[in-house]
Amino acid sequence: MLLTGATGFVGSHLYPALDAAGVPVRCASRSPEKAARIQPDREWVEIDLEQPHTLDPALAGCRAAYYLIHRISNNPDYAERELAGARDFAAAAAKAGVERIVYMGGVEPAGKPSRHLAARLETGRLLRAGEVPVAELRGAMIIGAGSASWEMVHDLAKRLPAMVLPSWLKNRSRPALIDDVVVALLAALDLPAEWSGWMDVPGPTVISHKELLRMVAREKGYSPVMIDVPVVTPKLSSYWIGLVSDAKLDLAQELVEGLTSDLLPSGEIVWDRLPGHRPVEVDEAIHLAIEDGRARAASAADRTIPEDAERRIRAAARAYLDGPGIAAG
Repeated sequence: MLLTGATGFVGSHLYPALDAAGVPVRCASRSPEKAARIQPDREWVEIDLEQPHTLDPALAGCRAAYYLIHRISNNPDYAERELAGARDFAAAAAKAGVERIVYMGGVEPAGKPSRHLAARLETGRLLRAGEVPVAELRGAMIIGAGSASWEMVHDLAKRLPAMVLPSWLKNRSRPALIDDVVVALLAALDLPAEWSGWMDVPGPTVISHKELLRMVAREKGYSPVMIDVPVVTPKLSSYWIGLVSDAKLDLAQELVEGLTSDLLPSGEIVWDRLPGHRPVEVDEAIHLAIEDGRARAASAADRTIPEDAERRIRAAARAYLDGPGIAAG
């Protein structure tokens, strides 16, 4: 099993689940030597999509691969480079005899997608157009310490005594806890060999971005004044977010653009195939993410995720393995 993006937010949470399931994992990074110094107990290989020659040796002998590579930058051609990388990966996977690719993508918005959401959707289409069957899982915000969109919301709720709320914050989504996303990614390995397509991975609660901010602030013990201002554009909002949070400006701009319409499921929902798994409600997800963030801040630098989070994920993986599994559909 090849795990790309192994040092990223989703990949670092997925690894313990794969390990608990007894799946041999080959971790991929652009800097495998650095990663191996931090986690010497894992097998590391190099993958750099700007260097296509790194793909063949990384994929050699792998029956399945997780594609968890996504970039956001201020480079004007980052989306085109991302698509080129996905195309190269799909071709290299077919050449290596890979039997399944699992891709973590983004939910399709109700309106025009932002640049980074459009790139995620097109990446999924490109991968599914290849020879290897692809399970594309589409999520909105993933709640968890280390998730870029979660950290942005968390910072805003924590730092502001008052918030100016643009009208786009009334848009809705179904954010999911990282633990649940990991279960869906693990289960995707058990889909029928010939199945190729996409499913949404929503949380159980439909919530506006405004209410999510309010709930995070409440969990932190704050009661910020919230003032609705309908004329603030996403671009102006991103400048404001860049000032009051730790999010980089280019990242804030892309994330805010992605929130300008509803981000709700529009296709099959993965949980309908997983009757043995009940996704965590949003209030509990917020509580767990905040606790994980505190533990993460206090933990040793070589830990990728807090111990409690790893224990939860390993337990969730074992529960999936002991349950009815994923329905063929």
